[in-house]
Amino acid sequence: MATKQKGLGEIFSRGVLKENPVLMLLLGTCPILAVSTTAMNGIGMGIATTLVLIMTNLIISVIRNLVSDKVRIPVYITIIAGMVTIIQLLIAANFPDLNKSLGIFIPLITVNCIILGRAEAFANKNGPVRSVVDALGMGLGFTLAIVILSSIREIFGNGTWFDKPIPVLNEYPLGIINMPPGGFFVYGLMIAGTLGIIRYMDDAAKSKAKKLTTKGALQAEAAQFDESDCPDNGCEGCGSKASCGMAEFRAQMRPKKMIVPGMITKEGGTK
Repeated sequence: MATKQKGLGEIFSRGVLKENPVLMLLLGTCPILAVSTTAMNGIGMGIATTLVLIMTNLIISVIRNLVSDKVRIPVYITIIAGMVTIIQLLIAANFPDLNKSLGIFIPLITVNCIILGRAEAFANKNGPVRSVVDALGMGLGFTLAIVILSSIREIFGNGTWFDKPIPVLNEYPLGIINMPPGGFFVYGLMIAGTLGIIRYMDDAAKSKAKKLTTKGALQAEAAQFDESDCPDNGCEGCGSKASCGMAEFRAQMRPKKMIVPGMITKEGGTK
């Protein structure tokens, strides 16, 4: 039996939160911790990685049926390396300071697990549109994670944000935040926070589904309920009111009649 394909919205959103490559899949940890000392570095690395993801996923999804399984991985790596070279040349030509700051970590995008992982796990099995949407979601998730991490480290480690000084914090910077132990500490806090958000969302969804299921069951039971078994004064005179209350529930479920002024009643009068 064929499995139901996920919609484009779900493919995009899962890369941002539930399958965030940095915070949930823990991929690309080395460049994340190495370059996330300033917010500008984070944006540069995030955009570069996202562009490589989009171009690589698009090309691989188009040629996926033309490449033999025996040479699939070498072909993928060659494509990724070509895309990374293009991005590096563009950054070097237009943003030389950023290129110098990121250094060797731009070429190392070639062996980033996120790029090859999405090529093998998704682009190799889906069409161009779905592959590009997947790349956009994963790229956005990667960029958000590295920008937040680098912003926290720059603000508390240097007392600046995008090289602009922040009052008080720039006078008492916490140098350890910009060191590897500080990077791991902030990274761990972000992972814990993401897990907490996902758990809260899952619990809220389960609670909502449970309420809808309970309401549906009560409505079905009310439809089969015989009020003739109840006392004349309804639930008030019933000893099982605390555990039942079905007569009151059914009364609430009945459509209410609208009384229009001047309307003639069965008795011949008017309201």
